[in-house]
Amino acid sequence: MNDVALTNARAEVAIKRLLPRIEARFAGTIDEGEWQNFVARVRQYFPALFAHLQTLYGHHYDFFYHLESVLYVLTEMWHDRSGELKALDALRQHDAEWYLSHRMIGAMCYVDLFAGGLAGLQERLPYFTELGITYLHLMPLFAVPKGDSDGGYAVKSYREVNPELGTMEELAELAGKLRRRGISLVIDFIGNHTSDEHEWAQRAIAGDAEYQEYYRMFPDRGLPDAYERSIGEVFPDERPGCFTYNNRMKKWVWTTFYNYQWDLNYENPVVFTRMLGEMLFLANQGVEVLRLDALAFLWKRLGTTCQNLPEAHTVIRALRAAARI
Repeated sequence: MNDVALTNARAEVAIKRLLPRIEARFAGTIDEGEWQNFVARVRQYFPALFAHLQTLYGHHYDFFYHLESVLYVLTEMWHDRSGELKALDALRQHDAEWYLSHRMIGAMCYVDLFAGGLAGLQERLPYFTELGITYLHLMPLFAVPKGDSDGGYAVKSYREVNPELGTMEELAELAGKLRRRGISLVIDFIGNHTSDEHEWAQRAIAGDAEYQEYYRMFPDRGLPDAYERSIGEVFPDERPGCFTYNNRMKKWVWTTFYNYQWDLNYENPVVFTRMLGEMLFLANQGVEVLRLDALAFLWKRLGTTCQNLPEAHTVIRALRAAARI
């Protein structure tokens, strides 16, 4: 049996064991017909998801625990998805490359500069229709710290909109109105790092060892110095080095961009699962396309540039397989 056949066989065994456990957790809350459609998608895309996750995390002793966690998040987010979005999903299953159509015409804007806020943007929907826009990309609009925000790329919460722009409820309402006009909503998903004011970072600062594992932290300069022998600086004139010392934790934190943007540790499978949940939460608000930010930096390996490593591509492929489910 070759490697691909062996992986597929293991995926089949895994899904046979996990699906009944997942179904039991949602018993009594699922329409049987919808559940069978969901299971069909799981069976179609799970082998690819399994293969990618096995490549990344198969060496973990509790790999199947994390696999079940991922499947639970997928089921929970599918369960919470609105009927209107599920109907859209059904259409997209038969037109998987809809986004490559010659009919797609894109526009991009900062919400505040173009319309003041999400409410003002809703008032301008006839303008987008008049232009023939079918793909509207809104620049970063998540909740960010006061001051150090990197133009919206230092995310304090993926589930909250910057209050100066509006609310998550308004974003979901906007997505629905755009969709009914044939316009797909696009936003940036900042997956490489969070703000140091994100809840996870704040729990890490408070001393929670579990959340410190969400990021890349070092007790001294030994490993940071070793890494910096082969990696480049993104902003050498503004901020030399890729590590920031946190006095409260007495640790060096990997900060590729700015000292207030902490790189997530995707070698920790919990981080993948949590970020998958954040991504699918946004999909459930009606976001149809996510522009994944800073992808090249997702994975680190000593002695390399820590950019565009094969594992970074595998993380993206795993997210894509999960999204298809």
